[in-house]
Amino acid sequence: MPNNVGKLALLLIVAIAIASFFAFDLQQVFSLAELKQQRDSLAALAEAKPVVFIGSYFVIYVMIAALSLPGAAVLTIAGGAILGLTVGTVTVSFASSIGATFAFLAARFLFRDSVRKRFKERLQRIDEGVEKDGGFYLFSLRLVPVFPFFVINLVAGLTPLNTRTFYWVSQLGMLPGTLVYVNAGTQLGQISSAGDILSPSLIGAFVLLALLPFIARWGLAWLQARRIRARFDRPKHFDYNLIVIGGGSAGLVTAYIAAAIKSKVALIERNKMGGECLNTGCVPSKALLKSAGLVAAARDSRKLGIRKMNAEFDFKDVMQRVHEVIATIEPHDSVERYEKLGVNCIAGEAKVVSPWEVEVDGKRLSARSLVIATGSQPVVPPIEGLDKIDFLTSDTLWGLQEQPRKMVVLGGGPIGCELTQAFHRLGSDVSLVEMAPQLLGREDADAANAVLESLRDHDGVNVALSTKAIRCEGNGNSGTLVCEQDGKEVRFEFDCLLLALGRRANVDSAGIRDIGVEIAKNGTIATDPYLRTNYPSISVCGDVAGPYQFTHVASHQAWFAAVNSLLRPLWSFRADYSVIPWSTFTSPEVARVGLNETEAMERGIEVDVTRYGIDDLDRAITDSEAHGFVKVLTAPGSDRILGASIVGAHAGELIAEFVLAMKHGLGLNKILGTIHIYPTMMEANKYVAGNWKRANQPEKLLRLVARFFAWRRGGVAARDDA
Repeated sequence: MPNNVGKLALLLIVAIAIASFFAFDLQQVFSLAELKQQRDSLAALAEAKPVVFIGSYFVIYVMIAALSLPGAAVLTIAGGAILGLTVGTVTVSFASSIGATFAFLAARFLFRDSVRKRFKERLQRIDEGVEKDGGFYLFSLRLVPVFPFFVINLVAGLTPLNTRTFYWVSQLGMLPGTLVYVNAGTQLGQISSAGDILSPSLIGAFVLLALLPFIARWGLAWLQARRIRARFDRPKHFDYNLIVIGGGSAGLVTAYIAAAIKSKVALIERNKMGGECLNTGCVPSKALLKSAGLVAAARDSRKLGIRKMNAEFDFKDVMQRVHEVIATIEPHDSVERYEKLGVNCIAGEAKVVSPWEVEVDGKRLSARSLVIATGSQPVVPPIEGLDKIDFLTSDTLWGLQEQPRKMVVLGGGPIGCELTQAFHRLGSDVSLVEMAPQLLGREDADAANAVLESLRDHDGVNVALSTKAIRCEGNGNSGTLVCEQDGKEVRFEFDCLLLALGRRANVDSAGIRDIGVEIAKNGTIATDPYLRTNYPSISVCGDVAGPYQFTHVASHQAWFAAVNSLLRPLWSFRADYSVIPWSTFTSPEVARVGLNETEAMERGIEVDVTRYGIDDLDRAITDSEAHGFVKVLTAPGSDRILGASIVGAHAGELIAEFVLAMKHGLGLNKILGTIHIYPTMMEANKYVAGNWKRANQPEKLLRLVARFFAWRRGGVAARDDA
């Protein structure tokens, strides 16, 4: 409250000052004609009382600049006309910088909080640029007089630019323009208007001067890149336009795009085409979940009115089907297909030996650009005794032929939850151990709890949260995982231990460390916003690049890596992560795009939250899937979607409508106005939009409408409760 009072008081003072300036027609006092008329008398006053005159002039200039009033240009000319070049330049330089800083601080105090609260997401990229290069931008704008200085002051106040930086950069940046205007003031008789001072050639000179910091920066970057490349001999001719290392989702799409636009491209893969997603990740896990889901449906047939169903199966047959699914999809990612598309597929271990060259089995290949898409591998923690256990990961799991009797899954992320549910439904006794207090750490607690309830209460899985693994006992397949829970030791016996603790980027392959490619603190390859490494000729995409380890994100990044590599240095596109969806394919499914409540709270972003319970949806009721919810986050007072989370059957499909809406700037009103087929699960999206509409309906307008209809019925004006 005190802060608001201060803002209102300052706003009132500024408003009164500006209103008085125009009410008393003071802009005429700060005109060039008035300056010429009063020059002699002002010069006499300055000569008689120099300290008083300069002090008064300084204060007036600061006030004019701080209030963003017209007249600063004429005051600057007056400084030269009355005080001379040296004294006038020094006085104006400090007065203008101090006045500008007051305007900067006033804008920050009055408006920044409300602007940032309303547009925080949109301002994020601007903030990143200002924090990195704010001084450069401000200096360049200050050097070019055609940009209104008062606008720069006010806009800069809304950014995270440091006040000290704003002041000294402003003083330095405005100095050349100040010098020109003050010098013009020493020849006042030859000036008919302030516009006479700036000729096109002078403006051009200022523009070139403004570009100098950026030219110097680009030059420095070029010299640094040249120094990095100095120890390598750049080939005079290249075998390929592009060489891609890694035949997973990222590498395949990169090669596909490069071949589609008729560049010459080579794709090097040391193992199986299709990478982790096809061979050990998305495809086999979803195939296993489908079989497990059928077993669960038979078990729960009574809820569909079928008294009893028996699901007889052999675990080997289930795993055989998984491999058949992989084999069916395999041709999509095969060498034969990509060779037909124009990609030269090479099997072997690739080693990058220079920014333009790759060695494969002793043969050296060159390309103008390289793309690293070496993927990731499962995280194996340093647990005591683990080296004596024949543990499995999501990469090695698919060779199982005998169903585990007692299985322990370490890790409660998407991989751990999916595989826990699949194996438990197939008949294994599974315990899920997670160190954090909730499953699915990226999701809101209500979404994670829905999965927890399904695993623990519906399926009967032993889920241990806030439980830290400290050692393994045993050897081979069998043993005991000893954990700490609430300060006590708890033990989980197993004949199969599955590690599902996430994946880490493959940064130690392909020799990239040997040539000096930088590695980020999070363990991925460091890139700029265009997915380039510290070597401009080497780009990265997929899991090895981060920040998301999803197949669809790898494919998304591949477009930027391919196009930026092939068009370098003519054109570049910044990788866009603004609308990234994902889904965990448990039962119920959990899907999300954009912000959730947890992130909004952590980042201080105000949101409106609208929910719709899927237990009320007709199609969900007919399918006995009446559980879960749709939750949408919107900007306060707006239907603009900031994020959506869906828990329930087919959530991975339902989220697509919100992805489309966010990508193309469509709000909840547009979704509400879209016809959805009845009865479908997709109607849940329309109903959550309807809930938002009801919560934001114009109450005053509706009361007026009620009165209008009462009048049309022939009665008197309706009461408020009519």
